[in-house]
Amino acid sequence: MELNLEPNIVDPDGFYDELLAAHQGLSKDDSDALNARLILVLANHVGDRDVLSAALKAARR
Repeated sequence: MELNLEPNIVDPDGFYDELLAAHQGLSKDDSDALNARLILVLANHVGDRDVLSAALKAARR
């Protein structure tokens, strides 16, 4: 599996709104913890270590 960097989210604006709403009312620490948990949940879903490594490299650019 290769890392897909092309737009691939159905209703990206709706997802962004949902993501922002999930953070609403949280402290900075709680918001950071939510982000960390979300990353781990999605990383587990992807599962492929090569893809996850490529995603880390892409995110650092």
